[in-house]
Amino acid sequence: MTTSVKDKKELSFFMAVLPIASMILFLGVGYITLGLRAEPMILLSAAVASIIAYFHGYSWNDILDAIVEKLAKAMPAILILISVGFLIGAWMIGGTIPMMVFYGLTYIDPSYFYVSAFLLTALVSTCTGTSWGSAGTIGVALMGVALGLNLSLPVAAGAVLSGAYFGDKLSPLSDSTNLAAIAAGTSLYQHVGHMLWTTGPGFIVCCAIYTYIGMSQHIGHIEAPERIIQITNALDGSFNFNFLVILPPVLVLAGSFLHLPTIPVMFLASALALFNANVFQGFGLSDTCEAVIGGFKLSMIANQDLVASFPPDVARLLERGGMNAMMGTLVICFCAFAFAGSMSVANSLQIVIGKFLSGVKTVFGLIATTLVSTLLICGITSNGQLSVLLPGEMFKDTYRKFGLDPKNLSRTAEDAGTVVEPILPWTAAGVYMATMLGVPTLEYLPWAFLNYTGMIFALLWAATGIGIAKLKMQPKNEFEVAAKKETNVI
Repeated sequence: MTTSVKDKKELSFFMAVLPIASMILFLGVGYITLGLRAEPMILLSAAVASIIAYFHGYSWNDILDAIVEKLAKAMPAILILISVGFLIGAWMIGGTIPMMVFYGLTYIDPSYFYVSAFLLTALVSTCTGTSWGSAGTIGVALMGVALGLNLSLPVAAGAVLSGAYFGDKLSPLSDSTNLAAIAAGTSLYQHVGHMLWTTGPGFIVCCAIYTYIGMSQHIGHIEAPERIIQITNALDGSFNFNFLVILPPVLVLAGSFLHLPTIPVMFLASALALFNANVFQGFGLSDTCEAVIGGFKLSMIANQDLVASFPPDVARLLERGGMNAMMGTLVICFCAFAFAGSMSVANSLQIVIGKFLSGVKTVFGLIATTLVSTLLICGITSNGQLSVLLPGEMFKDTYRKFGLDPKNLSRTAEDAGTVVEPILPWTAAGVYMATMLGVPTLEYLPWAFLNYTGMIFALLWAATGIGIAKLKMQPKNEFEVAAKKETNVI
C-alpha cells in the first residue's frame, strides 16, 4: 500500500546528494579502477537513492512509478536508437557506406591531406553515427597515409578525431546525439539543428586551419599508398556502386530538413538500402534480414576468395550495424533512467540543483554551470553517455524556469560531454583513440579543434544571446487562444 503524503519527509541536502556521491564512488572505484562494467555501478547508485527515498516515507510503488515515468518519456527516442541499428545494417549491406568510403579515399589530394582527412572522417561518422568506428577504420587508414607521406602524425590524428566527432555530434544515427535529446526532453531533429550553432563554426575553423597547414607544407602529387589501394580494391570488388546506392542518406537528410517523423524516414531509407542489397549487390533475403538484426558480416559476400585477401581494416569497417549492436547503449540508458527515477521520487535532484544553482542569475551563468558540470561528470565517470544523460536530467527543469528551450541544454551537454571525452587521457575514449591512431592523447589534443571549440562558442553565444532559443509559451486557456488568433489576424 502506498504511503500517505503526510508521512513523506523532505530530504536534507546531505541525503539528497548522497546518491550522487555514491555513483561517483562506485564508478570511480568499480568502473575506472577495477575495470568493472558501468551498468551495475549505476544500478547500485539507484539502489542507494531508492533506500534513502524508502526511509523518508516513499513506497516501492512510488519509486517504481517514478522510474517508469522517466522511461515512458524516453521511449520514442529509445525506439529511434533501435531504428539506427537497423538502418546502419541496411546501409552496410546495401553498399551505401562502402560507396562513400570508396570515393572519399579515391580522391584524397596529398596537398590537402589534413582537411581531406577531416572531411572524409566527418562524412563517414555522419553516415554511420559512430566516432569510434570511423576513427578505428578510416582513421587508421588515414594515419597510415600520413606516415607514408611523412606528415605530422599529431596534426593528422587531430584532424581524424575532429572529423569523427563531428558526425558523432550531428548524425541522427549517433547514440550520443539521441541520448542528449532524450535526456533534455527535445526532439532529435531540433537538437541536431541547434547543434549547428556551436559545431558549425567549429567546422569552419577546422577546414580553414587544416587547409592552411596542408598548403604550407607544399606537398606535391604522390601516388596513393598501398594500404589505401587495398581498401578501395576490396570495396570495389565487393559492391556495385551506382546512383541509387547513395539515395538512402539523401532521403534521411531531406527528412531532417523537412522535419518529417524520424522513425518512418529511417525505415524508408532502410527499405531503399535493402532493395539495393537484393537488386544491385546480389545478397539474398536471409542475409538482408540478418544484417539489420545482427549486423553485416564479411561471410555474407559470395566471393570468399576475395574476402580472404582483405586487409584487417576492411573487416573493422564493414562488420557493423544491426539492432543487436544498440543493446549496450540501451542497457546504459535504462540503468541511467532507473537512477534518475529513484532520485526524482524524493526530489533529490531538485534539492541538489537548487543548492548548486542558487547563485546563478543569468543565462550565461546557467550555460557555464552546465558546461562545468558536464565536464566534471565526464572526467569523473569516464563515460560519454552518462555525461549527456545525467546533465539532461539534472538541469532540464532549470532551463525551463529560465525560459530556455530544452534544445539549449542538449546542445550544451554535447559540447562539453561527448566530444571532450577523447581528449582526456584517462577516459576509455582517450585510451582507445590514442591506441588506434598511434599518437598520445596530449599530443593530438591541441590539433583536435572540434573537440573543444564547441565550448568556446557555447560561452560566446550565451554571453551575446546569439543562438539561444527561448521557450515558446503555450496559451493557458481558451481566452488566451482566442486572443492569439485575433492577434494573428491583425
